[in-house]
Amino acid sequence: MTAPVTEVSRAADLLRAGELVAFPTETVYGLGADASNQLAIGKIFAVKGRPADHPLIVHLPDASRLERWAVDIPDAARKLAAAFWPGPLTLILKRHPSVLDAVTGGQETVGLRVPNHPLALQILREFGGLAGGGLAAPSANRFGHVSPTTAAHVREELGAAVSMIVDGGHCAVGIESTILDLSTGQARILRPGMLDAAAIARILGYSPEYGGARDAPRVSGSLEAHYAPRTRLQLVAPADLVATVRLALAAGRRIAVLAVPPAALEHPDVAWCPASADAAQFAHDLYSKLRELDAMGRELILVESPPDAETWRAVSDRLRRAAAGSK
Repeated sequence: MTAPVTEVSRAADLLRAGELVAFPTETVYGLGADASNQLAIGKIFAVKGRPADHPLIVHLPDASRLERWAVDIPDAARKLAAAFWPGPLTLILKRHPSVLDAVTGGQETVGLRVPNHPLALQILREFGGLAGGGLAAPSANRFGHVSPTTAAHVREELGAAVSMIVDGGHCAVGIESTILDLSTGQARILRPGMLDAAAIARILGYSPEYGGARDAPRVSGSLEAHYAPRTRLQLVAPADLVATVRLALAAGRRIAVLAVPPAALEHPDVAWCPASADAAQFAHDLYSKLRELDAMGRELILVESPPDAETWRAVSDRLRRAAAGSK
């Protein structure tokens, strides 16, 4: 999908003027601002209600811009960039001295990625020119809420707070990028995504660790409570799902359920929403379905727990944080 030249030019002009532009990536919609403009970055934090020490990810048009944003770049980063950029992989590297503290959360590291969406790349190329410009672009929603995967989600949540929303349809992946820390010489996955450890290991020749030690950088989406609907969300083991639904009904609660068919219990106070048994499709649909269930105005959302498997790790991570954030 490509946008008319005038739309891309307008988006780039607004970004150069320090305004906020929401645009699609393959993961979720980003709330874009000039990553080298302190005032523009401040608008992101104000609109989202984002904590000041929570770092942002800088989006680049291609890997040739790495040196503008990072120093002491290891060979592993270049190999991974060659293999997976554009794509849903964020690399945590040592920051260039010129990178704003507001972007890094005051840390000595910076998160960088090249998104795999034609509209995002068009805007980045038009905006960056030859100067190596990058766009800070966290998810285009209020901090801690369900991330947006359509332009309509952005409009519903942020409205006039954004100068322009570029519509690129539904995001192909549907959940945020894998975040891989390479700043200490040891590869560590600090946020799982649909690009998993096995894929990374094929390039590095060894498997990265999951989770950060005490010295790990703070990264986007790593707080215990995140990605949350307004309605309370509870994860339920598949074997306990029907019994949990019955208990909720016995307590007089109106509920919504996201589960893989055929688990069902017909009742006017239960809204069933089918979930895919395929991890990639589940991830693609997840945030849209959480928003749909949230809009029903029920008292509780029950979600069938995903399988305990590597392919489901990123989905399980998002659901666990969503449950923690909705309490």
